[in-house]
Amino acid sequence: MWSRQDEKDILPTCAELGIGYVAYSPLGRGFLTGNVDSRAGLDPKDTRQSHPRFSNENIVHNNRMSEQIKVMAKGKGVTPAQLSLAWVLHQGENVVPIPGTKTIARVIENIAASQIVLSADELKLLDEIAPVGSVKGERYPEVNLAHIDR
Repeated sequence: MWSRQDEKDILPTCAELGIGYVAYSPLGRGFLTGNVDSRAGLDPKDTRQSHPRFSNENIVHNNRMSEQIKVMAKGKGVTPAQLSLAWVLHQGENVVPIPGTKTIARVIENIAASQIVLSADELKLLDEIAPVGSVKGERYPEVNLAHIDR
């Protein structure tokens, strides 16, 4: 739900050709876990400090989506991360998320997301919560290549 730029062309092409699609960082670098609500909570050395989506301005905007996901997850009795991963898993049989994780507990939590069934109405609501293009900020920081010898 964090990066939906491939839905229009790439995902349908992959499905048509029987190609698997690996959803990289499907939890938005931790944003969709519901545990990131400001830059202040990030370690100063955290690489997300340089990501545009985690700028002070953008994180406030993007938290609106995160808050709605938290509410929906609570109503289903799952975590925001599980709800987000379940959404990815409902995007097609050829779509597989690879969430990063630091603990065994999170691996177990993430695996449990594969058992969550989302109804058509729930999928529609998640699309309304996080429509294509709604996340504010570029996905990656701008790369400065000025220091590289040519």
